[in-house]
Amino acid sequence: MPGVKRLNQNGLRDKEQKIYDFIIQEQERVGYPPSIREICDYIGLKSTSSAHEYIKSLEANGLIKRDKTKPRALEIISKKSEEQEQPQCEVIHVPIIGDVAAGTPILANQNVDGYYPLPAEDFGQKDVYMLRVHGDSMINVGIYDGDRVIVEACDIAENGDIVVALVDDSATVKRFFKENGRYRLQPENDDMSPMYFDHVRIQGKVIGLLRTM
Repeated sequence: MPGVKRLNQNGLRDKEQKIYDFIIQEQERVGYPPSIREICDYIGLKSTSSAHEYIKSLEANGLIKRDKTKPRALEIISKKSEEQEQPQCEVIHVPIIGDVAAGTPILANQNVDGYYPLPAEDFGQKDVYMLRVHGDSMINVGIYDGDRVIVEACDIAENGDIVVALVDDSATVKRFFKENGRYRLQPENDDMSPMYFDHVRIQGKVIGLLRTM
């Protein structure tokens, strides 16, 4: 019949279901939801406004929550019976830093790849961000290429702390030592040598690790 919109068992139109499935897929694959542009490319939509309408519908159906002030801040909500419902833990959405553009603060907008939910109970009182690790300089402590470290922002560190430091405008994760009037950034890889500097800019201390399998 003309004008009738066919809905599936979730009460969704075909494209809404495809978008919902894509959000779940990307969350499981890379650890954070897709951007609106990625949704458009996946579904074949030319207009981002159309994608926003589908997202609004998913939100109205209680399948996702979103933070309109942040990109990628979509949270999947599982539909459960009242008997299965468990109290939802409160989360905060922390920025994920990819590559740091030369000359910019580490948390500059152009360095932010997206946001990731972390339990507010554990991290809500801290100034926290996540950094994507490049390379294998920290493999001895179980930090591998592609991992995301959870970082508490600060500009000082104690000897032995694993820190994020800016070196020539590039962010690096190393173990920190101050000795003999200079700074040593020590890799945790037996094949790599320590780096020595007269000045370093500490951007935070590593307090956790997230790995996408």
